[in-house]
Amino acid sequence: MSRPVQYNLNSESKVKIVKEAPEGFPGEGFFATSLNKVVGLGRQNSIWPLPFATSCCGIEFMATIASHYDIARFGAERVGFSPRQCDLLMVMGTIAKKMGPVVKQVYLQMAEPRWVIAIGACASSGGIFDTYSVLQGIDQVIPVDVYVPGCPPRPEAIIDGFMRIQELVGEESLRRRNGEKYKELMGSYGIQ
Repeated sequence: MSRPVQYNLNSESKVKIVKEAPEGFPGEGFFATSLNKVVGLGRQNSIWPLPFATSCCGIEFMATIASHYDIARFGAERVGFSPRQCDLLMVMGTIAKKMGPVVKQVYLQMAEPRWVIAIGACASSGGIFDTYSVLQGIDQVIPVDVYVPGCPPRPEAIIDGFMRIQELVGEESLRRRNGEKYKELMGSYGIQ
């Protein structure tokens, strides 16, 4: 018996996900568009996530990458555990203040362009642990692009957060990371 979940392939509704071509000029045997749009389309559909899970949100992430929800259909087939090969840092769970420098080191080992998603209440704001030893949000040590609320968040919420990262990646200009605003943001975190 199939469960009535929108991500279930055996449900009555046949959902087709079709990626639209970027804005451009189609012609007989060619398609002209900007380099930003082509690179953005390639990046957003080939994100390699690096999970940094410390507690219960990590279990929800495991459910998200399992067969029922299958995050691989969004181009995240390869979940990597080497920061030098990944471009999306997914921080899940409680991060102690002693672990803050480790999270920052992992972030710095990732090649540019890199993105960060904070999954769950603990990674976003410290959650219920308002103590001296828990980091009150990972945005105190590294910049965060997308926050996924919940304690722990459902797999649908994690997928929604991942899709928001895809939108951000697809729309990002190739020159954004060379701009003054980006350098100022990195400087505020002590990153050159």
